[in-house]
Formats: sequence, structure tokens, C-alpha cells
Amino acid sequence: MLPFKFYSYAGMLLACFLAVGADNSAAQSYKLYVGNSRGDDISIVDTASWKVTGEIKAGERVHGVCAQADGKRLFATVEGDHTLRIIDTSSQQTIATVKVSGKPNQCASTPDGKYVAVPIRDGASVDIIDVQQGKIVKSLPIKEPHNALNTGSNRYFYVSSMESHEVDLIDLEKMDYVAHIPTGGRPRPYVISSDGNTMYVALAELHGFEIVDIPGKKAVERVEIPAEHAELRKLQFETQDTRTHGLALTPDGRELWVSSLQDDAMYIYDVQAKKVTGRVSTGEGPNWIVFTPDGKYACISNTDTDDVSIIDVKTRREVTRVKVGKVPKRLAIAVAPPTRGKLR
Repeated sequence: MLPFKFYSYAGMLLACFLAVGADNSAAQSYKLYVGNSRGDDISIVDTASWKVTGEIKAGERVHGVCAQADGKRLFATVEGDHTLRIIDTSSQQTIATVKVSGKPNQCASTPDGKYVAVPIRDGASVDIIDVQQGKIVKSLPIKEPHNALNTGSNRYFYVSSMESHEVDLIDLEKMDYVAHIPTGGRPRPYVISSDGNTMYVALAELHGFEIVDIPGKKAVERVEIPAEHAELRKLQFETQDTRTHGLALTPDGRELWVSSLQDDAMYIYDVQAKKVTGRVSTGEGPNWIVFTPDGKYACISNTDTDDVSIIDVKTRREVTRVKVGKVPKRLAIAVAPPTRGKLR
């Protein structure tokens, strides 16, 4: 049985966090962290100027990035040495390095920064790391894990299993799975509505996404987005079964933005009207997407052009492209920390 109270609680907590960001957007500043997957660094972009203001050395082949809610610590998974880097965002320095059990994928942090979940692709497990202790406290088995996700709860994590065609829910109090949610296919990235009831999942071989009823534990609708290009070109940095590798809900939950590797664009899906209502061109190889907390801008990493497209959500126009490091993929946006010491 699924913990329905959690979904409501998580949605309320996430909504409150986003509301704080929106209400204080004039006073609050944010940083966009860009993991460069064929480099050894994370680019730091100021969201007020859309300029790169620094870089964090993290190790060869940064795979995932995530941040705790107050923005004081950033976490990065590094494929080169199979580690999780714990980074102080004020000094922009790694303050701890945790060895994980294999090749790490996209991580997720609890809002309080106590735990980080790290899927281990080649080890068929997900490592749960206690940040204060700086060590793995639990490793749970899972077939071909890919992305971990936190939706605003200090108790629960989601992690996807590509081989099992499902997304699993981890209860940190039990240190075990409490739900296995079928996705209707091989899951790529996924996102969850603020009320915790609906999951939108990108699937292998699909130019679009699947809609999943979380309490009912079933896939209920497949949305195929018509592509402008009949064929998918040879991808440099993704497997050929990947039509989309990024999707995100706007902070108000009204639109789902879906990346298209087939068309080098973002497609916009109206959640209530249940139809595609827009398209915006990006750089080549659009990969990951995050929104600024006020919902004004969408940020999309472009693997093939080594930059990030910044799109005005209201006008649906690209306002700038920010040049970053080699093959940018995962993104995280967080409250800007107070600066101290040397920035670069």
C-alpha cells in the first residue's frame, strides 16, 4: 500500500518552498550549477546576469548534481573515480569525498542535506549516504538504476529502474523500498506533480512521455509528440533509444516542458488541456531542464554545443545561450550562498 499521506505532505512542502522563492525573487538570488559530463568541473551561472561566475573542480566525468534546499551544499557524482563530492558552495571547494560502490548516476538530496541517494548503474544498487558521517549507510538492490529524485521530503526518495520498467520509492526511516510504480516502458528522466499523484516519465524509443497514476501504481496514458524530423540523427552522448532526456514541470504545475533530441527543441505540454501548445528551439542535444523558482526562465543544457539555453517562459523565446564546459548534462538551481574567500 502506498503512503498517501506522504504524497500530500511532499506536495505541500514543495509548493511552500517554491512559493518562498517566488515571493522573495526580488531579494533572493540563485545560482545555476551545470555538470560538465566530459570535463572535470561544474560551471556556476548567475541567474540575474546569465553569466558564468565561477567553476568548481570535481573530478573527471561529472555525472549528477543536486543541492540541499538552502543552497549551502552542492553534491556531485563523479564517474572517473566513483565518488560523491560534497561541496561548500560559499567557498566553492570540495569538503568531503565519499567513495561509492560503482559508477554513479544522477543523485538526489533531502532538503535538509542529511541524506543523498546515488544510483549505481554498473552495480545494480542505490547507495544511501549519510552526509554528516560521510559514508554509505545502506545499499539497496535495484536493476539498472538511473535517476534519483527528491520531491521535497526529508523521508522519501524515488529512484528509477530501467531494466524493471518502474520507479521505486525509498523510505529513509525503514531504509527500504515501500512502493514499486510501473512506468509502462524503460524509464528515462521523470518528474512528479506537486500533489504527488501523477508522474510524467520519458521512455526509451518514445518521442513524448508516459503519464503514471502513482497511488494506482499504473501507467494510464502515453503522449506521443509529433516530431519535425522523421529520423533521429546519430547521437554523440546518448544511446540511440533516447528521444528525450529531460522534462520538467513549471513551478505552477501548469505546463510540462519536454526536450526533443530529434528536433533540438523543447515542446510544451499544457497539463490541464492535455495538448502540446508550443515549441522552442534550443542548442544541439538538449539534455536536462530546470526552471528558476519564480518560473520566469527555463534552463536547458545542450550537450553537442557545450552551452545552456535560457528561455523566457512567458514569451517562449530563447533570450541567451551560456557557454559552459564540455558536454553539459545535469543541472541544479539553488539559493546563492554568501560569498567568502576566493571565488575562482
